[in-house]
Amino acid sequence: MNTRNHMLGNEKMSKLLLKLSLPATIGMIVNALYNLIDTIFVGRGVSPLAIGGLTIALPIQMIIMAFAQMIGIGTASLISRSLGAKDIEKADMASGNAFLAITILSTLTMIFGLIFIDPLLKFFGATEKLLPYSKAYLSVIFLGSIFYSFAVASNNIVRAEGNAKVAMFTMIVGTGLNIILDPIFIFVLKLGIKGAALATIISQFVSFLYILKYLYSGKSSIKVKLHHLKPNKEILKEIFSIGSSAFARQTAGSILAIIINNSLKTYGSNAAITIYGIINRFVIFLCMPIFGTVQGMQPIAGFNYGAKKIDRVKEVVKLSIITTTVLASFGALIAQIFPISIMKLFGLKDNLAIEGSKALRIVISMLPIIGIQIVGATFFQSIGKAVPSLILSLSRQLLFFIPIVLILPHFIGLYGIWLAFPISDILSTIITTSLVKREMKKISLKTI
Repeated sequence: MNTRNHMLGNEKMSKLLLKLSLPATIGMIVNALYNLIDTIFVGRGVSPLAIGGLTIALPIQMIIMAFAQMIGIGTASLISRSLGAKDIEKADMASGNAFLAITILSTLTMIFGLIFIDPLLKFFGATEKLLPYSKAYLSVIFLGSIFYSFAVASNNIVRAEGNAKVAMFTMIVGTGLNIILDPIFIFVLKLGIKGAALATIISQFVSFLYILKYLYSGKSSIKVKLHHLKPNKEILKEIFSIGSSAFARQTAGSILAIIINNSLKTYGSNAAITIYGIINRFVIFLCMPIFGTVQGMQPIAGFNYGAKKIDRVKEVVKLSIITTTVLASFGALIAQIFPISIMKLFGLKDNLAIEGSKALRIVISMLPIIGIQIVGATFFQSIGKAVPSLILSLSRQLLFFIPIVLILPHFIGLYGIWLAFPISDILSTIITTSLVKREMKKISLKTI
């Protein structure tokens, strides 16, 4: 543990950020690659219409992730700052309370989801043709949600102690197994979209076992004992407070999906929902290196803020913004050059592939600046500032995107939906830049 603390507080920043973000990036790219391959398998092995079913189910999966991210990111921030301040017992207590919270919330989510699955899917925009696909997939996903939630939350805890490699292998183990099981269940066993869901929950269970083994192997800096599972009001309050921005971002994305899906039904068709599903998963894939970078940044910023090494906090934020901007620009360039090939990869043909390529080019046009938003929100999470982190998490989806997507299509139809993406990216980046600059000046004055 002392070695990891020394690394977080003293190692050269570029080397340290690479050391922590590269494993996270690899793990997340592999995970996102699974999402792409899963969609390709469903599109080619079931039907392109089944991708529309996945698109309807995705925002509900995002809510499951929202609870896991809320607890995981809130706990990670608390652990990083506690380790920086050399308060080991508080870090252990935070982990124990996180495990308790994730178990209770995941169980309640699963029960609620299975009971109300039909009205949920209709509320999220399912048409009569898409509902059977969505229901078959999501009913299985709910059963394995507790394992997925535990793995996501624990991954954040492991990264917070500086062990990015274990977090990476946790994701690779589950994702690799998922990629293997998908074609077996879909093409060999002919289980269709339900087979894709079965492959997913089996893989999530294996990830759960892998990270549980690590946490109790004696190799982890976190030592969760029975008394750490006792609810601590102050710690739970801090976990939920800091994690609320991550929850808000994921939930806002889910609310966004409801509006988009229903708008696409009004101004487009089932095919438009399928196109959106493909674009959404592809953009998520492009953003994984960005999220990997900020996950590497989080423990560095949190630890050094707790240790009052403000210069290192500022250095890692600046380096992360540069890195994410370069990565996002490269991804956007690839998508702009090969949009039709990307659409055809998912089983779309002829005019549908052309329409999809036009939409893709619009949606990712401002992708190069998206790293600034993500780094900014993560920076505030890392230093324990819940309110600005929450504002930044909500700005793109709720403050800008939703009003634009509700107004613009009235004037230019379907293309108004696609244009809402780059416009909201520009506006939220302006807000993020302003808040981050102000906070940097404020924390600099505290050290004078």
